[in-house]
Order: sequence, then structure tokens, then C-alpha cells
Amino acid sequence: MTDHAGERAGQTVGFEARTDEQAGCVRVTLAGECDLAVRDQLRTILEGAVHASPLVIVDLAAVDFLDSSGVHGLIVAHHEARARGGRVTVVNPTGAVASVLDITGVAELLGPQVAASGDQARADG
Repeated sequence: MTDHAGERAGQTVGFEARTDEQAGCVRVTLAGECDLAVRDQLRTILEGAVHASPLVIVDLAAVDFLDSSGVHGLIVAHHEARARGGRVTVVNPTGAVASVLDITGVAELLGPQVAASGDQARADG
């Protein structure tokens, strides 16, 4: 497990990320505000996860705010994963974050997909 806390000039900016390598996937748990201020940190975290596993599950349950920079980071990770034969999926978005993903079409693009192997249960949990 790796923890990443956002800092700017010694101050927390309200963003945290945790990566957990699991059997067959990497789970990235994000928390706080995912915006322009943490764009590079998000890109680095997601890129590392995509390179570590063919399945990356991004848990958004604790994300309070997601702007176009955060959406862009998810889409870039999606394209990188696809180029490597993998997949990025998002789970547990709520409130305004879920609305942003729905309006932009990212919820459909990166939503969990039912697979015969039982990956759906792992992605939702």
C-alpha cells in the first residue's frame, strides 16, 4: 500500500491517494478534491497503477470535488491502459462527482463491466 498526500508549500491541499496492489489489479483510492492543483500528482499515481496491472480500479467514494483536470486524468489513464491491453474502471462516485462523470460520459466509459470471471464483484467492493 502506498499513501500519497497532496502538499503545496507545506500545506495540505485536500487530496489524498492510496494504492493497493491486489491479485490481478491495483486499487487506487482517492479522497478530497481532485482538481488542477493535484493534476500532476493524479497523473503520476494513475500512470504507475496502469503500468503495474492490467486492471486499475479507481475508488471515488471519498472524492468531494472533481473538475475537468481530474476527468482528463482518468481519461488519459484509460487510454494508456487500453494501449497496454488493460482497463481502468471507476467505482463508488457520489453526489456532484457522480454527476460530473455522468454528464461527461465518463461514467459509462469507465464504469464497472460485468465479466464472466467475477471481476464485477471485485470492482464494486
